[in-house]
Amino acid sequence: MGTPSSTPSITPSLSPSRRAWLRFKQHRLGYWSMVVFVVLVVLSLLAEVLSNDRPILARYNGHWYVPIVQDVPETTFGGDFQTPTDYLDPFIQAQFRKPGNVAIYPPNRFHHRTINYFASQPNPAAPSSENWLGTDDRGRDVLARLLYGFRVSVLFGLALTVIGVVVGVVTGALQGFYGGRTDLAMQRFIEVWSSMPELYLLIIFSAVFSPGIGLLLLLLSLFGWIGLSDYVRAEFLRNRQLDYVRAARAMGLSNWQIIWRHILPNSLTPVVTFLPFRMSAAILALTSLDFLGLGVPADVPSLGEMLSQGKANLDAWWISLSTFIVLVLTLLLLTFMGDALRDALDPRKEMQE
Repeated sequence: MGTPSSTPSITPSLSPSRRAWLRFKQHRLGYWSMVVFVVLVVLSLLAEVLSNDRPILARYNGHWYVPIVQDVPETTFGGDFQTPTDYLDPFIQAQFRKPGNVAIYPPNRFHHRTINYFASQPNPAAPSSENWLGTDDRGRDVLARLLYGFRVSVLFGLALTVIGVVVGVVTGALQGFYGGRTDLAMQRFIEVWSSMPELYLLIIFSAVFSPGIGLLLLLLSLFGWIGLSDYVRAEFLRNRQLDYVRAARAMGLSNWQIIWRHILPNSLTPVVTFLPFRMSAAILALTSLDFLGLGVPADVPSLGEMLSQGKANLDAWWISLSTFIVLVLTLLLLTFMGDALRDALDPRKEMQE
């Protein structure tokens, strides 16, 4: 009697997508990397609840307030001015400690733009019970900056990946399906377009226009689709000669019906496989541009700006170390996910089952 296999078998009767998902789950490192990455993304989307300088909920003199979503003047809580309340002010905190009053704060009591004017140490301050990962050279909490900066990086990388995939798939599909002069003309255009100096264009546009996430996303999207279009073009060139495409033509289907229903679903394997790697490249590109001062505006938290602060303040080791850990962990998780996707969609493993 043979010994049972440690890897659960995959039933051949399942659909291809289901079998690919089961192979992905069997890749334990990639699967758990996806779980950890999704958890981190969800936590970053809840950053306002987890890290904020305003209470989530407050009760004062019998009235309830939701400071996290509303501006409450300081006079409401016994202050002297009509300006929005500074909930880090020791006087305001003492007011909420009185009997009958209560304030429910987030776990980390700092927003990414909050400057701790009441810190007991000069900035940048080392990690403490108040600022768990310390402060930067402006007195802003490092943990809050990392949490919000991670969210900006992930959402930017996701948006850049989606735009690059859509444009790359469309251009590659047109080249591969029609071929001939269409393919030749688009290939010459891609060769000319890819030879343009992307970094110089970013420097020029950053000098002419005010920096912003939208402008940065547009400029990087102009070049981010080129590499993917080559893979889609090759898949379309191969698949358009197969028997099922000829049968679809014989049935009278239009070119767009053949592309959308038949060739495209069978040409998406390289697209799906490269998604985590493309997202890693997008996050790394944003971080590099922020480090050089060509990225997002100064009021937007970013990992590149944190690395730049760490370089300027070598004695404040907690800034560069924590940012480096977050960046490396993010890229590793995406890389492991990409490896698992590549194995799950490998046609050779499909044939071995």
